[in-house]
Amino acid sequence: MTAVVDAPPNRLPVERSARAFVGQSAVLAWRQISVMVRDRGTFLQLVLVPLLTLAMFKVVLGDAIGSATGQDSTYGTVPLVILVSAMFGSVAAGIRLNQERGTGLLARLYVLPINRAADLTSRLLSEIFRIIVVTALLIAVGSTIGFDITGGVVAVAGIFGVSLMFGVAYAMLVLALAVSARPSAPLVPLLSLVSSVLMFFNSGFSPVEAYPGWLQPIVENQPMSPAIEVMRALAAGGPIAENLIKVVVWTVLIVAACVYPALHGYRKAATSR
Repeated sequence: MTAVVDAPPNRLPVERSARAFVGQSAVLAWRQISVMVRDRGTFLQLVLVPLLTLAMFKVVLGDAIGSATGQDSTYGTVPLVILVSAMFGSVAAGIRLNQERGTGLLARLYVLPINRAADLTSRLLSEIFRIIVVTALLIAVGSTIGFDITGGVVAVAGIFGVSLMFGVAYAMLVLALAVSARPSAPLVPLLSLVSSVLMFFNSGFSPVEAYPGWLQPIVENQPMSPAIEVMRALAAGGPIAENLIKVVVWTVLIVAACVYPALHGYRKAATSR
């Protein structure tokens, strides 16, 4: 005699449901973090290089910047390196996405019964995780060379918030470019050029007044300078409101401009042959 056993109810969430989006984004974010950590060369580059860069700035440029500004150079270089690490880490993630498109992994993920937005969201979540970890390390190391945060816990939270706003906006820009570009496109030179221009023309190395007059408005208002000044003010004290408004405006503009190209480009990249 054979017993008839009812099949268990299907407990998988509906593909387009919020439950599926949240759960599958978390699983795929963990995959992204695992891939990043297991790639030891890239992982060391993302974590170790910013720390070495910070130490190099302190040793090589510390006295020169300090004598020119009258302030410990770490109040400019720590925020600068936090933002630079966010940018170059996003470039590495964009290159990985572009490579996964070339190998067909995006296409395989796209035909699975998972929420369509989960994979792209997971890549942003892994970027947020990386930015938080690297920012914490840079603040910790910076505190040993003079980056004393006088504003307490609120100031520390503010520095993390600014680094996340800048990092997420830049990550959205890189994702939009990575899914829109061909697998063989020269993404590295293009993104490295943009990152380098932003890195050298900001208020982290030297005050805005030290640049030529015609260049000062550009340096003062490019996305990095307001973020650096907000973090400097949170750490050492000073006015915040004007530069914080600039950071929020830049973040909203970049994210708003990149959301549709990122979604459209991802769908096109995943379905193209």
